[in-house]
Amino acid sequence: MLDQTRPAIRLARCGQDGLLKRADKRWFSTDRRAPIVTDAMNVAVIIIFVLGIGNFTMHRAVMESGHPLLRAWPGLAHPLGRKIAFGTEFLVLLLALMLASHGWPGFAIAYAIYTACNGLASWLMLSGRV
Repeated sequence: MLDQTRPAIRLARCGQDGLLKRADKRWFSTDRRAPIVTDAMNVAVIIIFVLGIGNFTMHRAVMESGHPLLRAWPGLAHPLGRKIAFGTEFLVLLLALMLASHGWPGFAIAYAIYTACNGLASWLMLSGRV
């Protein structure tokens, strides 16, 4: 008969010694690896998300500027070409978010560099230097 006064503790076999140890929710029951979600990943996802908002803002500003370089490129003159360009921007953002959330927080730095390059290109086009 089970003792109703104490909560049930889930036990799992860990290691080669075969000893029973308590299985914690944040740790895998069969090995001693670290938790899947870490603080670095959460920070990286937040950074990438905020940079993504900036990228979409810059992208839209350049598309609506009517710059001669954009008019000269036949693919972007058509409305479908602009939708494809925004879709590509979204796929880059989604890929960076997925990789950062699955254990590669260094992609926040890579996406920051990508955003800096987009910012420089946007500034050059919107200020009339190109």
